[in-house]
Amino acid sequence: MALTHVPLGFGDHHWSATDAVGRRWFLTLADLEHKTFLGEDPGTVLDRLEGAMDTAARLRDDVGLGFVVAPLRSLSGATVHTVGTHHALSVFPHVEGDSGEFGRVLEPGRRDRLLDTLTALHRCPPPETARTLPIALEGTERLAALAEDPRGLGDHGSLSGAVADLLDEYGAALRAHLSGFGRRAASVDLSGVVTTHGEPHPGNLLWRDDRPLLVDWDTVGVAVPERDLWSVTDDPDALARYADVSGHVPDPDLLDLYRLRWDLRDVVEFVDLFGSPHRSTPDTEQALAELAGVLARLADRPTD
Repeated sequence: MALTHVPLGFGDHHWSATDAVGRRWFLTLADLEHKTFLGEDPGTVLDRLEGAMDTAARLRDDVGLGFVVAPLRSLSGATVHTVGTHHALSVFPHVEGDSGEFGRVLEPGRRDRLLDTLTALHRCPPPETARTLPIALEGTERLAALAEDPRGLGDHGSLSGAVADLLDEYGAALRAHLSGFGRRAASVDLSGVVTTHGEPHPGNLLWRDDRPLLVDWDTVGVAVPERDLWSVTDDPDALARYADVSGHVPDPDLLDLYRLRWDLRDVVEFVDLFGSPHRSTPDTEQALAELAGVLARLADRPTD
């Protein structure tokens, strides 16, 4: 078995595997201590990761959604395998295609094909393994406390001081956005929830014959359609086309709320990273720069 490290994404670790007869797979090793969007402790993260991977497999195998790049099952039926106490491994089929890039704007034709793909997903009854996801964001209470008193972050590595300085500089804006987000999230009508991917941005797409395939299903869950739509487009004509096909008219306020949630979740995850033991590496230096960028963007955004 030949393993080649694949430096993709942030947080998880990836390898391409090839056996002696040329069969290929894609391996993802999740760090259960640093997936705060799934939970605040490794046990909760593992349970929810298993549910998400099983949901993706059911969408592919039972429902027949061919655009779902889901993990393979072991002989026991498992889609996730623990490695030690803090990591979990999933094995995916090797899929050929043109990979996307986070932050890239899709040209209109591909954007519309992605919206059609999401329509098919949103029409699918949620598998019983799919978790209903609140809009409320875990970790915001701690983040609000740190925005009030950045010294509470502590000294866990060479970059903790720089993160505390950023929290001090942007603390007022961060507290205002956290408060406004909480009020808005609590008032959302959740009667029209559907099966959502959670992060269908270009970085989670593979294109085969101009057809989108969706990867990274650890964010799958039952939520309002806007959870998927906000990252695809804000073009009124494209959203009107989605409404015509799906029967759901996207709510501009919900699109904006999920856009804010994305930035706040990034801050929660970055602060969690630097509030734990770390070293100065190219990855952590990049994370610090991205944290600074998100906080600056939040400071420029009007508060509610």
